Amino acid sequence: MSEDLSLRTKINQETARFPWSELLKQFATGTVIAIDADLDLVDIAEAMATDNTTIIAPLLSEGKIAKVSDSQAQAWLEQNLMLWTVVVKPWILVQHRPEA
Repeated sequence: MSEDLSLRTKINQETARFPWSELLKQFATGTVIAIDADLDLVDIAEAMATDNTTIIAPLLSEGKIAKVSDSQAQAWLEQNLMLWTVVVKPWILVQHRPEA
């Protein structure tokens, strides 16, 4: 259990906001994954880091986790969005959480 806590803590500490414009190089390599705004970014990152397909597979099939599309990337660039990000090698997970 302490390993899980330390992984979650590590992921949480590595989560940061970045402008989408700074992630375009990674987007071009196909390594940027968008996480739906109604999901917890840290929970998803932890599930991906531990290869928890029970959690990830249904979200993939529902489209709540997906590679960033060209149109989404363009819209984010035009809006100059700041996104929550965290790296789960080889992926960069991003999440746009509109301000309430």
